[in-house]
Amino acid sequence: MILLAALIGTAWVLGNSRISQSGGILQSDAAGSALPGENDAIVKVGFAFREVSKSSGIAFTHRAPVFDHKIDNIMPDIASVGASASVADADGDGWPDIYLTNSESGAKNALYINQKDGAFRDVAGIAGVADLNRPDMGASMGSIWGDVDNDGREDLFIYKYGYVQLFHNDGPGADGIVRFTDISQPAGVRRWMNSNTACFFDYDRDGLLDLYIGGYYRDDIDLWHLKSTKFRQESMEFAKNGGHNYLYKNLGGGKFKDVTAETNADTTRWTLAVGAADFNDDGWPDLYIANDFGVEMLLLNEEGKRFKNAESAGLSQTSKSGMCVAIGDCNNSGSLDVFVTNITKAGFNAEGNNLRMNRLARTGQFVNMAEGEVADCGWAWGAQFGDFNNDGFADLFVANGYISASRSEDYWYQMSRMGGGTGGLIEDAANWPPMGDRSYSGYERSRVLINDGNGAFSDVAETVGVRDLLDGRSVCLADLFQKGCVDVIVANQKAEPLIYHSIPDPRNHWIQFTFASTKSNKSAIGVDVTLEWRDGATGRRQRRATDGGCGFSSQNERKLHFGLGASPSALHATVRWPSGIRQALDNLEIDRMVRIVEPEK
Repeated sequence: MILLAALIGTAWVLGNSRISQSGGILQSDAAGSALPGENDAIVKVGFAFREVSKSSGIAFTHRAPVFDHKIDNIMPDIASVGASASVADADGDGWPDIYLTNSESGAKNALYINQKDGAFRDVAGIAGVADLNRPDMGASMGSIWGDVDNDGREDLFIYKYGYVQLFHNDGPGADGIVRFTDISQPAGVRRWMNSNTACFFDYDRDGLLDLYIGGYYRDDIDLWHLKSTKFRQESMEFAKNGGHNYLYKNLGGGKFKDVTAETNADTTRWTLAVGAADFNDDGWPDLYIANDFGVEMLLLNEEGKRFKNAESAGLSQTSKSGMCVAIGDCNNSGSLDVFVTNITKAGFNAEGNNLRMNRLARTGQFVNMAEGEVADCGWAWGAQFGDFNNDGFADLFVANGYISASRSEDYWYQMSRMGGGTGGLIEDAANWPPMGDRSYSGYERSRVLINDGNGAFSDVAETVGVRDLLDGRSVCLADLFQKGCVDVIVANQKAEPLIYHSIPDPRNHWIQFTFASTKSNKSAIGVDVTLEWRDGATGRRQRRATDGGCGFSSQNERKLHFGLGASPSALHATVRWPSGIRQALDNLEIDRMVRIVEPEK
């Protein structure tokens, strides 16, 4: 059964404005008069971004944690993460909402509910998910959403430096505002750890969402009350002394069981990001892990029983400081590729980002194809694949910049003294040179890398209106205003978040998919869609999958968006549900949101 809902007509409408076929704005937009630069960007590269956070009612500033004064010498470094964003339909009205984390003790997290008119309202305090950063609880580092009990409502998991927290979505109160209850203890997931990442996925395909949490610092480290300053990495390239990763199996009834040991899902390699998808096309979701100070890992799912580390997958050849796992089909091959961010600093460090093309079916390996602007984004953090100009090819948005402080003093010179150190020298935070007010790869602009369809990417950030110099961390994608385009939310460390509303060329078309599960988990996390179509005389194919958390400290909207180019026809979708059910859909209409219901068999 397919339910087609017209989102807007084929005459492209953006707010209260229309764009002519030549790309010229005909009248002013609801967000204000169109700028000449936006017209120019649409003509040159097929879209423009308009930053709308303040006009949308987002009033939020991330505040960094403050840890034990024994590490004041490198406090800016240790307290450099915690700004994150995730997207989900928290109140069940069909519109995407945004959750933002704070990190300083006493600072509040925010849940911005979409008001469906271009505005957002923070209800975190009323909902019970604001005051989570306390000395006895730790600091929020990120969040993911998933319906853990299949009651039709999205539950919220917060990973932290401290006690992780799982909140049950109780639905709306008498005032219509959604409420949450902390169920961490009865659910069996309450644990002190130092985590920067987690994801929901159904690893055993039983229709219940399981939970994977990545550890960074060791579990016995309390950053507010350090027993020793010897808690850092043992190596800049091969560190294995980080925190444990954990896999929790969903038992149903709101209960989870730690099955890490029996499933071989652990690592202590300083995990910073994880993403789940079926990379080898055997029908079971695998785990792709980006680790700081070392190699990336691919844990292949062996029919829901155990995970096998695919050491021969080619990931160890160009890994060093993996910080993000972005998943997408970047060359329209029908396979899921991975983009992993790393660090590049001219004269000091040239790790480079990794664009891992999936060749598992042919060679059993991923092949790194990153070069030029894709490889060098500076100190890169969060990233996501999305078709911003609706031309039928997946582009990349990459957030960059580590610590922006003094514009004249640079910590890289002090850092270079530690670069060759190992063991006790670099492991003890007391040995590190004081940072003071020095910048450390600060004031770096985000990159917007446009895919030309031939495997080459070029940075058009300046052209499309992305010029901020904030310290970007989390990047997530959503069609926030239901206009058939891909908007970008960027959470920035010690700064306000940014919302880049996309204005694509109306000559290009699109289709979006939402999902209603019957046998699979109710969040439809892990649904995998391959879309085939013709753009004029050229055949196209692209694959996308819903995620339960990916990128860096982020989660995208689970609506899947495909750009189609200027002359699409003959749309055919193959849907693979987490349950293993496959579904074929033909004669799909363009410029529509399509709701797909999982068949009974």
